[in-house]
Amino acid sequence: MKKLFIVLALASISLSSMAQDDPTLKYSVATNSFWSNWFIQVGGDFNSFISSEEHGRGFNNGDHFGLFAGERTNIGGALAIGKWFTPGLGLRTKVQVLKGKKIDSPDPDDFDYWIANEQVLFNLSNMLLGYNPNRVWNFIPFAGGGMARNMSANRYAMDLNVGLLNEFRLSRKVALNLEIGWNRLEPDFDGNTISGKRGWEAKDNNLYAELGLTFNLGKASWDKVPDIDAINALHQSQIDALNAQLNDAYNESGRYKKLYEEEKNKQPEKVYVKEFVGTPVSVFFNIDKTNIASQKDLVNVQGIAKYAIDNNLGLLVTGYADSATGSVERNQWLSEERAKTVAEELVKIGVNRDKIQTAAAGGVDELSPISFNRRATVMVNK
Repeated sequence: MKKLFIVLALASISLSSMAQDDPTLKYSVATNSFWSNWFIQVGGDFNSFISSEEHGRGFNNGDHFGLFAGERTNIGGALAIGKWFTPGLGLRTKVQVLKGKKIDSPDPDDFDYWIANEQVLFNLSNMLLGYNPNRVWNFIPFAGGGMARNMSANRYAMDLNVGLLNEFRLSRKVALNLEIGWNRLEPDFDGNTISGKRGWEAKDNNLYAELGLTFNLGKASWDKVPDIDAINALHQSQIDALNAQLNDAYNESGRYKKLYEEEKNKQPEKVYVKEFVGTPVSVFFNIDKTNIASQKDLVNVQGIAKYAIDNNLGLLVTGYADSATGSVERNQWLSEERAKTVAEELVKIGVNRDKIQTAAAGGVDELSPISFNRRATVMVNK
């Protein structure tokens, strides 16, 4: 028994040093739902029963009745169901069905019994090294308590239980188990009674080694907690983009207001003055669009179109994009399409298509604000 505790202590020290070597694996995980991270375990046991009556009577001395001698060992089976509440902490309900040997004479008698325990599991691999879904070996000490029944002698007893579970990952859903444990039962569980002993000698004891499988049910992994700083940075970038759009909308509103005032104060009889000959008329577009932003822009286009028709003149339509947004290729395409859009409007008004010439200037930075550069101009082509 002392050797068992020494092994557990050395393994814990080894895991602690491993954790210090690789701190990068540690990160927080999000809590899963109640129905996640359940598991079922099945296994076969090789166990040794040491009764309280043996101590001081000579039956455990020498090779004949040694701690793991054949006269006291037997086999059994185990079934457990449990759940991990965090990567490092879980609960398990385990039932072992065993066959023991009552050593009260040189000729041992067999008896059948079962032990049911509720156990707390501590996954030290995850606690010390951090959660890793692909880790091959998980080191899991456990402790608990429960009750046992000797079916041959019809006796019940309370018990305490400690042990070590080693899980070796075979796949996402299956692991191989190697477990050792100690069940400390109330005295006289095997049907014999001798009083006056204390500690280890006053209790019946079961030592076992178990080989089995773990089957993970449903979701068996844990998700990393989202990076709050990254989410905040993303939100801030979205807010900045919205502010930029609001600024553009504000500038467009000012432009429309100015155009409205100019249109309201315009004298109709001045539409056909010779200023049309040298002054271009602008039609504006929204960002990355090729359709005219406002039909009000076509009022001046109608004036210059009528002037060209009446005087049998040609028109030059030039498209532009703002160089502050988009690639060079995208802006060239936008300027070409905007010129075509305005040219089609001139044809609808009545200008002969042969009298219309189009050009594309690509992305420019001629006007302020930048939204004013998203335009097409119409002027008389001398």
